[in-house]
Amino acid sequence: MTQPIDIISRALKDIGALEAGETPTPEAAQDAFDMLNDMIDQWSNEDMMVFYKTEIIFPIVSGQTQYTIGPGGQVGSIFTGSISGNILTISSIQSGAISLGMTLSGAGIATGTTITAFATGAGGNVNEAGTYLVNINQNVSSETINAYYQRPLQIDSAFVRINTNSNGVPIINGGLDYPVAILNVNDYEMIGLKTLNGPWPKALYYQPAETLGNIFVWPNPSQGEMHMFADTIFTRYTNLNDNINLPQGYTMALRWCLAERLMPMYGKASQVQIAMIQQYAAQGKATVKRTNMKPVQSARFADSILSSRQKDAGWILSGGFFR
Repeated sequence: MTQPIDIISRALKDIGALEAGETPTPEAAQDAFDMLNDMIDQWSNEDMMVFYKTEIIFPIVSGQTQYTIGPGGQVGSIFTGSISGNILTISSIQSGAISLGMTLSGAGIATGTTITAFATGAGGNVNEAGTYLVNINQNVSSETINAYYQRPLQIDSAFVRINTNSNGVPIINGGLDYPVAILNVNDYEMIGLKTLNGPWPKALYYQPAETLGNIFVWPNPSQGEMHMFADTIFTRYTNLNDNINLPQGYTMALRWCLAERLMPMYGKASQVQIAMIQQYAAQGKATVKRTNMKPVQSARFADSILSSRQKDAGWILSGGFFR
């Protein structure tokens, strides 16, 4: 498994700061490590460098129109669980829903532990006990664990799942999904009555504040399970020996892009060397971006239209009759 120290050593050799068989000094390794973390932080903001969209799931609370998301925010989960190796076993869920990409916190849990895959858990139910995989091997006895999402940079799309009809009767086959419009601040400001009561959210506005993001839903809902999709935030590495868990192609892009950024620090001025490393760095990122390129979105109503009553599919629950 590739580690940050491997990427750093190769990048330093690529720019001629190390010879074959040499290892970087602790000071040089730390400087390059900080640069590596700053670089992947920037990649979280760069179009098509992010390879995975996080699905953020949370139950709608009747009468609540604002939610916070991020470390310590309202959107998350509390459950009882234990970790053995890379297997998280959840015995009971007190609140919230379980989804991939959630960060775990609790007594004895390693910093940066995230849920990476479903095992026996989440077999069709987002608040289901069972087993899940995490990114860091460790052993943690059964305890109360908090799971939260990183604060998204933006929300790309969303839908709401309705599990019961207007009379409270469960819907067959797990419920119905309705699109939720993503509004910008100007569209949200145009809503005159932001506390208007409704069966479930038709639109949301996301305000990415500095620490916690704020999610505003409209109209004032009585039910629903919100599913939002956002670009995954790259996780900063905690030490030089962390495992780098990225898809194929990212290791080469990390190596050459880091080399490109380290050259000024080491006073490299050879135009031939600079051009070669810049070419390899650009090629590494271009290869990743081609893989992550999204298909053209199918035609759909504009979000400002989706949030209006006329385009809502709620008639299916009442047969189309006004009551």
